[in-house]
Amino acid sequence: MPVPPSPRPTRRELLKMLPVAGAAVLLHPDWRSHLVAHGLALSDAISELTFNPRVSAPAYADHEVTPFDRFPLNSYLVHDPEIDLDEWRLEVSGRVARPGEYSLRDLSQLPRVRQNTRHICIEGWDVVGSFGGVRLADVLRLVGADPYARVLEISCADDYYDSLDMATAWHWQSLLCDEMYGRPLTREHGAPLRLVLPTKLGYKQPKSIVGFRVSDVLGPKRGYWVDQGYSWYGGL
Repeated sequence: MPVPPSPRPTRRELLKMLPVAGAAVLLHPDWRSHLVAHGLALSDAISELTFNPRVSAPAYADHEVTPFDRFPLNSYLVHDPEIDLDEWRLEVSGRVARPGEYSLRDLSQLPRVRQNTRHICIEGWDVVGSFGGVRLADVLRLVGADPYARVLEISCADDYYDSLDMATAWHWQSLLCDEMYGRPLTREHGAPLRLVLPTKLGYKQPKSIVGFRVSDVLGPKRGYWVDQGYSWYGGL
């Protein structure tokens, strides 16, 4: 006896199945990773387009600064990567007119800046810190960075790495910091140099910096946490 054909699903029944099908797509690891990656890329693109380099992050009075002993200490591998501070040099390469190695003495010739700004960690805490150093923009001018370059890649003594959009790098509050709370930067807080970026989250502010590379193209190593799935732009 022939088997009667199964009844065709109605339009209403098909519509009822859409949420289930959508959930199946989202739960599939490959599709989920694909959607998250595209979502982050879209978010980064929008953040970069809407960033206004003429707008300042909030600055604070001295009495609003968090005490130094309450400034949390976060490190990548170790608190002290054991840099020889006497031999330390900042290696600069890429789209710059004057590549090479720069000492702390070279950087000390630039104008000094002190600012009280908020440091916000993606872990959920934030503090107002007192930072001193030289503007990252002045360092870029010193090395003759191409003003039309798109990316600044940063390498660190503890193998941490990150990269920045150049609009943030040129922002007047972006600081190459060698001092906290009026004292030389300690090893645990990133001596001899760390980035202080009041317009970015904390993971975009590397410590124990040893190298800069100015580039037009974002390389495969975009940032340690970025390569784990965090936002590349990391803005506030």
